[in-house]
Amino acid sequence: MKLRLFPQENAGLELLSSMAQQLVLGVRRMSGIFGASPQDYDQLAEELHQLEGTATDLHFALLTSMRTSFINPLPREDLYAISRLLSEAMEKLDGAAELIALYKLTKLSRRATEQLEVITRQAELTAEAMRQLNSLDDLEDYWIEILRLAKRAERTHRMWCSELLADHKPLVYARHRDIANQLVDVTKDLRKVATHVGAILVKES
Repeated sequence: MKLRLFPQENAGLELLSSMAQQLVLGVRRMSGIFGASPQDYDQLAEELHQLEGTATDLHFALLTSMRTSFINPLPREDLYAISRLLSEAMEKLDGAAELIALYKLTKLSRRATEQLEVITRQAELTAEAMRQLNSLDDLEDYWIEILRLAKRAERTHRMWCSELLADHKPLVYARHRDIANQLVDVTKDLRKVATHVGAILVKES
């Protein structure tokens, strides 16, 4: 029998799960931007921006839920920290899409695709983990895999920036570097989510 940390039915956990799912949808929109023509950037970026707005609304809903619930499945500070990190990851993904649209970049490095692959996997694992926050047995592998992916993202970012510096003039380099920085920051926030979940596992074990 699996050890249950928290009640299975809980508004707070459902809101965290919904926020993580918005991130999964946002990554799919970003994938669409990578394959789109510049004339379609604005529309696709706006669609991602709307997903970011929904994630923000869910974050505020969670804050309201914590204030009005007598018993929460996690300490309030843990619920808030995870929700804030998910919200920040979504904001940075949205920022990357906005920059691509503003700069009208037409040739992103293959490193961008590699980084998006990492983010996609991180987002999917995080969404699954948020649905399983009431079970110790299902979260340790998530924690470890997110950390592994984050290290891969850091290496990809270093190679990406090095190649940009070698291949582009300063203005073009700066624009592409802005995108690279936004995307690696998404991976860092998702790593922080996993690290926080790991701290909960240690605390509750």
